[in-house]
Amino acid sequence: MAEDTDEADGVELGSGPDVEGAPIARVAERLTWAIQKSEIDRKEGDTAVRTPDGPQELTDILAEIDETYFPTRQAFREAVDGVIGTGPVPTEE
Repeated sequence: MAEDTDEADGVELGSGPDVEGAPIARVAERLTWAIQKSEIDRKEGDTAVRTPDGPQELTDILAEIDETYFPTRQAFREAVDGVIGTGPVPTEE
C-alpha cells in the first residue's frame, strides 16, 4: 500500500495578496451545459470574474459576446477568453 502524502494530492496555497473576482472556470463549473447566454446572465451575471484588467462583472463580458447559445463549457470559456484575454491577473495591493 502506498504512503499517504499530502504533497502529491494537492497544491499548497501561498499567503500572498488576494485576487479579486472568481475564476471563470469556477463560474463555468456551476452551470449545466448546453445553455443560453441569457440563462448564464440570469444565474451568474452579477458575479465578478477575474481578468487581466482586473475584476469585471460577467454581465458586461457577456454583452460583448455575439453567441446566444453555448453547447459546451469549452465554447463558453473560449468566447469569454476572446473578450477578456488571457494573462496574469492583478492582485490586491
